[in-house]
This record gives sequence, C-alpha cells and structure tokens, in this order.
Amino acid sequence: MNGIKYAVFTDKSIRLLVKNQYTSNVESGSTRTEIKHWVELFFGVKVIAMNSHRLPVKGRRMRPIMGHTMHYRRMIITLQPGYSIPPLRKKRT
Repeated sequence: MNGIKYAVFTDKSIRLLVKNQYTSNVESGSTRTEIKHWVELFFGVKVIAMNSHRLPVKGRRMRPIMGHTMHYRRMIITLQPGYSIPPLRKKRT
C-alpha cells in the first residue's frame, strides 16, 4: 500500500461516489496493475476500470531557485456493483 498516498475529497470525487468510483492520489512511479492489485487485496473488492492522469506541477520558489511540488498521479477506480470501499482518511494540510 506504499503506492497509494491518500484519498481525494473534492466536489467531483464526491459526485463520482454515486457511480461507485473512488478517487485517490498515488505515486507517479506506480503502475495501474500494481494499484489494482493493492486495492483488490487490501479492501477485498473487484475493480472494473481505472483511469489516471498526472496533476499539473505547481512552482515553488526557494529564494533564488525555482522548484516544483511533488509529482503525483490521480487514479479514479471503478468498482463492480455491490462492492464499496469504507471512507478513507483525509489528508490534513
């Protein structure tokens, strides 16, 4: 479960819960098959489909050097009807 960072709770992700789709941020190096295997093993559910996209990089200035934030991918996981994932802990900022 090291690849899955945290669940995402936005307006869109809450609307997707009605369609049995769950959203979470994962490490950029994780593959779809790894994430699917982790979700099925850890939560005991069946995954139908997975969609992913890279989040835009935000610039951060550290005195004279311009840096950027960490790279994550956002995964939208669709489960078979009848399966559900309990609410995941929200990341504190």
